[in-house]
Amino acid sequence: MNLKEFFIKNPRVAVAFSGGVDSSYLLYAAKKYANNVCAYYVKSDFQPQFELDDAIKLAKELDVEMKIINLDILSVPCVKDNPENRCYYCKKAIFSAIINEAEKDGYKVLIDGTNASDDENDRPGVKALRELSVLSPLKECGLTKADIRKFSKEAGLFTWDKPAYACLATRVATNEEITTEKLSATECAENYLLSLGFTDFRIRLKNGIGKIQVNEAQMPSIIKNRKKILEFLLKYYDSVVLDLEVR
Repeated sequence: MNLKEFFIKNPRVAVAFSGGVDSSYLLYAAKKYANNVCAYYVKSDFQPQFELDDAIKLAKELDVEMKIINLDILSVPCVKDNPENRCYYCKKAIFSAIINEAEKDGYKVLIDGTNASDDENDRPGVKALRELSVLSPLKECGLTKADIRKFSKEAGLFTWDKPAYACLATRVATNEEITTEKLSATECAENYLLSLGFTDFRIRLKNGIGKIQVNEAQMPSIIKNRKKILEFLLKYYDSVVLDLEVR
């Protein structure tokens, strides 16, 4: 099956849209091949503002209706406590919210951007998607992350080379309580490194310590900018360290 065939079979779809590489290409394909499509973006404390900005921008460029659903994710049982399978409970809440809104709008089929490169054994959230009968056409059609970037570039999508981005909750160590303050601090700290030109990095939090993770090529720049990075990040962390194990 290819995407055109998928959308012939499913001509009216709701798209779980995050503004990332995969869901952006999925939305593009849905707009191209489906008869009726609407994008649904769930805004919570787990998503940084730039993700919403990118989602709005792409939806406008594709001329697709996009609805924003506000969700108090930290009020969801088992999410705030941050267990190992937190992603399962989070995804269940997010996609249930989308399904609820989509059904009001007359959409019975919900699709997401899971692709053929995603390892379901390492993604507890995928279990929630299957329980909710969410379809993953990119995966069904055998499209890998590399395929999606290639096709996105050919389609002229600005998201084609966007770095992979995991939600802010992934920065907080497992079993450490997630709070709005910790998420906000992470977003501010990572935005600062972005402003300095760093890409594809993370700042992890554990017991008040901020751990900077960048690839080896960017480590000299971290050292070069050490003083100003420390000055800014110590507003949010008790101490700041550089992870030398990241490749």
